[in-house]
Parts: sequence; structure tokens; C-alpha cells
Amino acid sequence: MIAVGYVQVNDCSMKLPEPFGFLLKCRQFLIPISDAAQTMLILGIETSCDETGVALYDTEQGLLAHALFSQIAMHADYGGVVPELASRDHVRKLLPLCDQVLAKAGRDRNDLEGIAYTAGPGLVGALMVGGSVAHALGFALGIPVLGVHHMEGHLLAPMLEDNPPAFPFVALLVSGGHTQLVRVDGIGQYQMLGESVDDAAGEAFDKTAKMLGLDYPGGPRVAALAEKGREGIYRFPRPMTDRPGLDFSFSGLKTFTLNTVNDAKDNDAFDEQVKADIALAFEAAVVDTLTIKCRRALEQTGCKRLVIAGGVSANKRLRAGLEKMTAKLNGSVFYARPEFCTDNGAMIAYAGAQRLQSGQRDGERIVSVPRWPMNTLPPVNEPRANGLVD
Repeated sequence: MIAVGYVQVNDCSMKLPEPFGFLLKCRQFLIPISDAAQTMLILGIETSCDETGVALYDTEQGLLAHALFSQIAMHADYGGVVPELASRDHVRKLLPLCDQVLAKAGRDRNDLEGIAYTAGPGLVGALMVGGSVAHALGFALGIPVLGVHHMEGHLLAPMLEDNPPAFPFVALLVSGGHTQLVRVDGIGQYQMLGESVDDAAGEAFDKTAKMLGLDYPGGPRVAALAEKGREGIYRFPRPMTDRPGLDFSFSGLKTFTLNTVNDAKDNDAFDEQVKADIALAFEAAVVDTLTIKCRRALEQTGCKRLVIAGGVSANKRLRAGLEKMTAKLNGSVFYARPEFCTDNGAMIAYAGAQRLQSGQRDGERIVSVPRWPMNTLPPVNEPRANGLVD
């Protein structure tokens, strides 16, 4: 039984051979809750898809170190992510990355005071790898563990920058599988304003890349090719902008792109310049559509601050368009540095730290939720003993 006003912490001493150095034999002792709650050193683990990310975040000093291993080269041969291969590669890379990050920060595994891992959305096998490692380490070290929502991690990634946005703000979340507009009044206080009813913007980029014969991942390839395109050669539709509302639809744009590609092939005109012209027209249509919807969301909510997060947020044309739009509204736009736009451990460590510090944590079971609406998350100031999902 633990005395009132104290928490149970483990002191771990038995060293095991690498790569299992984290799995230690622990003895228990007590420290005052008031001391434990002041600061926390959090290990963040991201394994939702095809990138293994690990980071170390201190609630007082900020981000101490992070590392990322990308599986792009492995999946490129298949033109997309192969879930089984992704899971197996996370198993190989995760623990060495944990050791690497701790060494880079000059910290020891025994310094950890909490572990955050991506619990969803994502590929279930990949999620289970991160969840299993997090819970094993948490059990061995006697520290709390918490499953974090992947998109909440993206949403909060700009908080890692020198000029973080203040609440409230509107967030545009644009990644491979999600396109969402969310009003954010605080951590866990989310109002869904609009989302994609079919393909997300990132998916449309990937599919367009395949039409143009570009390698995986498609988004950066299309953007690079678009830089060589000629303005005004093609004009693509801006889907769902001719009607009220904040939902998105990119399936029709994808079909329009396919028809344009086929017409060029039928006329023997599908050369590199035409490909670049099509890439530019497609990218401009996506950027304009997202910009129009973001303007509507800002006007509807009365917010002056816009956050853009997720892999597509690294797109230079999109950033420029949103900066121009928000400037006209006397507003401002915030985004993470490019390395934190794609999946990474730093965003999970930060998001997890906010909730772990407030008292939220998993129970004994591993949380793995391939589909998980973000607006079901509890506010950060409402601790739940059994984690964030029932």
C-alpha cells in the first residue's frame, strides 16, 4: 500500500545485454507527489506507419534530443507502405533509437519519468510494436505510460517552435490519411469543423504521383516537379469551394487529373514538360482549395491564428498561400519546422508530456486504436486512470 501524498517509483539496477538494456530488474521506493509532478522527462515513441521516431522531452528544458529512421527506401520498391514490412522494421530499429536518443541527450534510462507512444490512428501492427515496447519499458522502470493520439501530436508540433501559437486557434491537419479543420481551445478541447469525405489531400498527392510515373512518396515528388510547370497551361477544379461548408473532397480532382493524363497520352503529348504542367495545375488546385476552406474557418470562428500541421504542411506553395491569406485577415499562421511536419517522436513526446504531467496514463493494457476520432479525447485537465480510450 502506498502512503497518501506519495507515488511509487522504481530504481532499476540490473543490466541486460543490448538491445534489451531497457528491460531491467527494479526495486520500489517512494517520492512525494509534489516533487514528481513539477517536471517530467518523457520518452516519446512514434511507430504509426513507415517511420520510427524517438525523442526525449523535458517539461522544463524542452526538447533534448530526437532521432528518426525512415522506411521510404524499403517501401519505394512496392509503390507504397507494406504493413507487415513496416512492423518488422519498427521491431529492428526502435530500441537502438531509444538508446541513441538517451546517449545524445546525456541521460540515462533511469532518468525517465514517463513514456508516451502513438496509440492511433495508424497501422495496427506498427502501433502494437510501439505500444509493446513502451509498456515493457514502463513496467520495467516503474514509470507511467500513455498512448497518444497521432493527429494530436501533429496538431501540437508547432508548440515545439520558438514562437508557439496561443489558444484558441484553427488547425488544418493535412497528412497522408487525414484532411481536417479543427477549432482548438486547449489541449483536448477540439471542435471538428470539417474533414475529407473521401480521399485526403495527401492521398490525392500520392495517387497523382503514380499517374505521373513518380516514385513513392508522392507528395514531395509532385511538388518538386510542379516547380518546373508553366502557369495557365491547365486549370483544374477547386472541389467543394462553390458551396458552403468546410468539408473536403479530393476524389473528383484525382479523376480530373487522371483524365488529363490520359488525354495527353492519347495525343502523344505526355512528355516531361506536360507532366510538370499537370503537377503544377494539380498542386495549385489543392492549395487553393485548402486556402479557401481555411479562410472560411477563420471567419466562421472569429479566430486570427491558423496552425497547419501534418506531412502536407511542408509544401512551400501551401505555406505561401496560407501566409498571404492570413495576412489579409490581419491574422497569422504557425507551422512546425519541416522535420517535424512528417511523423516524428518529438511531437509524441510533447503531446504525451502534457497529458502525463496532468495525471493521465494507460492502465495495464496496451492501447492500439487504428481508427480514433480526435474529438473523443478528454481535456488535458481531466485525468483518467485507464488511459484515453475505454
